[in-house]
Amino acid sequence: MYDLAVIWDWVEFAVRWLHIVTAIAWIGSSFYFIALDLGLRKAPHLPDGVHGEEWQVHGGGFYRIQKYLVAPEEMPDHLIWFKWESYATWLSGAALLMIMYWVGGELFLLDPNKADITLWQGILISGASIVVGWILYDLLCKSRLGDYPTAMMLVLFVIIVSMSWGLNQVFTGRAALLHLGAFTATIMTANVFFIIIPNQHIVVNDLKEGRTPDPKYGKIAKLRSTHNNYLTLPVIFLMLSNHYPLAFGTEYSWIIASLVFLMGVTIRHYFNSIHARTGKPNWTWLVSVVLMILIAWLSTVPGLDTYEEADARQLTPIEQRFALADGFEEAYHVVIGNCSMCHAREPGWEGLRWPPNDVVLETKSDVARHAQEIFLQSGMSNAMPPPHAIRTMTDESRAIIVAWYRDATSM
Repeated sequence: MYDLAVIWDWVEFAVRWLHIVTAIAWIGSSFYFIALDLGLRKAPHLPDGVHGEEWQVHGGGFYRIQKYLVAPEEMPDHLIWFKWESYATWLSGAALLMIMYWVGGELFLLDPNKADITLWQGILISGASIVVGWILYDLLCKSRLGDYPTAMMLVLFVIIVSMSWGLNQVFTGRAALLHLGAFTATIMTANVFFIIIPNQHIVVNDLKEGRTPDPKYGKIAKLRSTHNNYLTLPVIFLMLSNHYPLAFGTEYSWIIASLVFLMGVTIRHYFNSIHARTGKPNWTWLVSVVLMILIAWLSTVPGLDTYEEADARQLTPIEQRFALADGFEEAYHVVIGNCSMCHAREPGWEGLRWPPNDVVLETKSDVARHAQEIFLQSGMSNAMPPPHAIRTMTDESRAIIVAWYRDATSM
């Protein structure tokens, strides 16, 4: 018998895996071309229009790469476009966000202690927050501020900080950080879809029709590509942040996310300087370490005071179904006997200061709220509790959880 929760979990797995693969392809090609572009060297006897070249060795062979600053005189017979990696990453990421935070919104998206809104209102805010980032950023780039890159990036940082704070006023900590990542990733993909690729198409069409391409299109595309380069590392952190409760399970998570953007800039500046052979700005590592220490310090002030408030709030209709289902009492005692040592407001397991993944399983309300996670982690699989736990959950205990969950979902 296949439960809907199991099928849906495998759908999520497949989409997540697709997202990871395409993101690796996109980020890898992005980092490669930035390094290549910065490392180009002038050399005598280069063909007309060639800005620079670089020799590379890989896979048992040598590569000689030349870059035309605007375009070659004639259209080459074979031209490879780098765009699908970006599109596939965004599309799979959007699908994953919908699966996790729209379909599973009552569990992962909404925080009733922050905002009393319905699920559909949360979904509207979720979608709007992703779109508004691109609109604001694009307006900045096309304004006079776009001629002053440093000033524009400072204004963009202010927008990012404001968005980070705003999302944390509405969503759960993990959802807020994930949406900030989606907000930024949408800017990056929209840069590719609306600016970089269309500008390259204009140049290609000019070549095909015998016109001299205007260099302004290449400059605009290069500027947006550079912005993408500096935003990449923060996006990676934010997309993985749901694995780190110390990052999202604190009232200062919006500040942590903001500092991560600064740290991403300092790290990329170091490597960009190395690739461009303009020196080694070792000071960036000192700044990055200081930022990391500050982030770690902020994470030690978690939002654990919200646990009592969460337990006091009224259960949603879905959560009530699990609390009223046959077998709930037995399942609750199984969870208390096997999970609450770690998943407690004050964990009893040595070395744990906070419950893993910010999940508390002490009261009946706690167990009802996390029914699906308990079912998947401890009913349908042996993922929890860990093998080294003092108490070992028996097959009979897992069967009790499965029976309780299936009774609730059949009501």
